Amino acid sequence: MKKIINTNNAPSPVGPYNQSVAHNGTLFISGQIAINPATGELVLSNIEAETRQVMDNLTAILKAAGIGLEDVIKCSVFVSDMGNYSRINAVYSEYFDEETAPARELVEVANLPKYVNVEISAIAALVN
Repeated sequence: MKKIINTNNAPSPVGPYNQSVAHNGTLFISGQIAINPATGELVLSNIEAETRQVMDNLTAILKAAGIGLEDVIKCSVFVSDMGNYSRINAVYSEYFDEETAPARELVEVANLPKYVNVEISAIAALVN
């Protein structure tokens, strides 16, 4: 049976979905954008700050599920401009150790919700 896991420490969904769903030992985290959960405002000052807010939102959801970044198995990164790849990667690497980083793809897309520059979703293993 699936279990819905939401937290006030990450932004509320902007559509008919939940922040994350746990099922059969796996946590599926919906795509996160750079909404500051305290203010509800987008963090768009630069791509580094935007990426950091996205990663902080993911981290908050993991924490609500009782796990951490080390439990992430896969990330999907969507960007509006592949030219930001190295700058996004620099921030992303602050959160994951290269030797144990999860599987990942990074894909350029035409648009993202609220016309942000980066969105990241994740799949993590729930530990007992």
